[in-house]
Amino acid sequence: MIRQYRATLGGQEILVETGKLAPQAGGAVTVRLGDSMVLVTATASRHPREGVGFLPLTVDFEERRYAAGRIPGGFFKREGRPSTQAILLCRLIDRPLRPLFPVGYRNDVQVVVTALSADQEHDLDAIALIGASAALTISDIPFNGPVGAVRVGYIDDEFVVNPTLPQMESSMLDLSLAGTAESVLTVEAGGHEFPEDLMLKAIRLGHEALGDVIAMQRRMAEEIGKAKNPGVQRVLDPAILERVRDLVQEPLSGLVGGALSRDERHEQEEALRRQMLEQLGPDVESGMAQQAFGVVFKELLRRRVLDARIRIDGRSLGAIRDVTAEVGLLPRTHGSALFTRGQTQTLTVATLGTVSDEQRIEGLGGDSTKRYMHHYNFPPYSTGEARPLRGPRRREIGHGALAERALLPVLPDEQEFPYTIRLVSEVVSSNGSTSMASACACTLALLDTGVPLKASVAGIGIGLISEDDRWAVLTDIQGVEDHLGDMDFKVAGTAKGITAMQLDIKTTGLQYEIIEEALRRAREARLEILEAMNACISAPRPELSPYAPRIHTIKIPIDKIGALIGPGGKTIRSIIAETGARIDVEDDGTVFVASEDGESAARALQRIAELTAEPEVGQIYTGKVVRVTDFGAFVEFLPGQDGLVHISQLAEYRVARVEDVVRQGDEIMVMVIDILSDGKVRLSRQAVLEGWTAEEARRRSQRSRSRSSGRPPRGGSSGDPRRGGGRPRR
Repeated sequence: MIRQYRATLGGQEILVETGKLAPQAGGAVTVRLGDSMVLVTATASRHPREGVGFLPLTVDFEERRYAAGRIPGGFFKREGRPSTQAILLCRLIDRPLRPLFPVGYRNDVQVVVTALSADQEHDLDAIALIGASAALTISDIPFNGPVGAVRVGYIDDEFVVNPTLPQMESSMLDLSLAGTAESVLTVEAGGHEFPEDLMLKAIRLGHEALGDVIAMQRRMAEEIGKAKNPGVQRVLDPAILERVRDLVQEPLSGLVGGALSRDERHEQEEALRRQMLEQLGPDVESGMAQQAFGVVFKELLRRRVLDARIRIDGRSLGAIRDVTAEVGLLPRTHGSALFTRGQTQTLTVATLGTVSDEQRIEGLGGDSTKRYMHHYNFPPYSTGEARPLRGPRRREIGHGALAERALLPVLPDEQEFPYTIRLVSEVVSSNGSTSMASACACTLALLDTGVPLKASVAGIGIGLISEDDRWAVLTDIQGVEDHLGDMDFKVAGTAKGITAMQLDIKTTGLQYEIIEEALRRAREARLEILEAMNACISAPRPELSPYAPRIHTIKIPIDKIGALIGPGGKTIRSIIAETGARIDVEDDGTVFVASEDGESAARALQRIAELTAEPEVGQIYTGKVVRVTDFGAFVEFLPGQDGLVHISQLAEYRVARVEDVVRQGDEIMVMVIDILSDGKVRLSRQAVLEGWTAEEARRRSQRSRSRSSGRPPRGGSSGDPRRGGGRPRR
């Protein structure tokens, strides 16, 4: 039976329908906002997956081009692998859902979002997450939801809940929030140096807007929800936990309180694990014993933080690890930087390119280009592991996008710096918050390249340890604190405010006072890190690398683009071949000329100027005679542009026959003396020879023409327009 439910989000109606599509899925809904619409299904396997210590949840977004009335490009004309935007949306849905499944649930859960319609007004991310929550809520999958989602913008000094895509183009803030009725689950934001106090207001406003959407899903659960199937949950045997606790609690306490380095701690930890397994004997399953060991270790670490306010490496709650920065490491690159914070180390390399190097993107919102890219690589050696190298995983794409977003607000405008910019961050050592280390390294690499940034950007990871009503916010979390803690809150920005932010939690919610404290700590840490970065490099290099292209920008009339490109691109290709420069032409007449050699760029610019120049009255040109008539000669004085030299303007003396002075193919110097309303150009050779101005030449030409028209032509019949028309025709 088809059922429809409605809710209001930011003053706009959301329609959720179920019972019509995908009846064999565990739960299926369509969600509509305006004319944007998605189908979301949630299905779980019948049996748990063996040998995994995590929830096997998969979220997929099927980006169908038909949703926007478009046919995919390429030879096969069908969608291929997920785009970066699709992967980021999958992560946006996954993160708030994951903490709401029961502990120990190991059945495979798959959420599939299919874009059915995209109206270019309403983005699909919020309704996709609402649909995922609704599908799980009405399915038989155990889920402690429901969850709501919303976007918040800041336009003309006012917050806007659930803004449209056109509105977001002028917004100073792009914040996506998900949460339950009780608390915030995830936040992801980009801002133009957005202040912390306003960011907190935006989070509060967004969370308050979720009420109606969550209430709607609760009605759905009551009216059409299936009975939940808890499945077989892997629960730790309390008896084994107590045996392990008796064996390892004392030595682990010394390890947690020893302020050891990561390598020292791992070495001692592995020795304790082996000793524990030997003492337990074969009667206890190794996997269950290892799980119990992890529980005891987590309890001790968290208790030390909450009770003693001291962390596992001996730092206080607000302390940052040692920070070092270095630039100019790689001799032949356009820019490079190494940022180190504790055992987290990121090497970032910058490369400059031309307009033709921009990334071309096919999306539901239409085809677009991207002039700034950041790619993040996380090789296995960074954590001391050995595993096959594959393409970038979702985590790497997500981390790269976050650091990319952090730098976007401070990049120079294309008019000021007309380069395509690619940054690649190689995480060469990892111990927590590598994405924020990448944001710092990106700033350093761009300054080393000579990119005129509006401000420097730094980032920091903030963590949380909480138990009942006690909590502790941790600044600059390392890997073990991220793994065993309750929150990973990444905040990047300038000295003025936040440029990017991402919140991941492992509990069922977060209080506002914790978020406020985390934002305060992040700002303090950001300023401290910026100080260390500025000590290394505080302004862009005055000159680009000698190996980087030099780009010159000129503007030509739009109607001259065809003359520059030529038939089938023949003209522009010939200029590129002759000069060695790279030339890109925009639809608005902007021309980019790039070359590592200044001389070749100058030659290319000269050729372009000649091809696209407009005739100027009084200007002298060297041209070629392209046609000879009885009344004058037509001279091509600019590429594709010719004009008439009247017979009276060919020489200092009276000319009887044009051929006596010039012939087709001759090169002569001419002056532009007039441009008529229809675009025809009058030229004079006599003005050049006599040294006249254009005005003098124009007056003499007019007098000559009036005398010629006022008397009958000599030697010819009365109707003959030729001068000296009685001569025999050759």
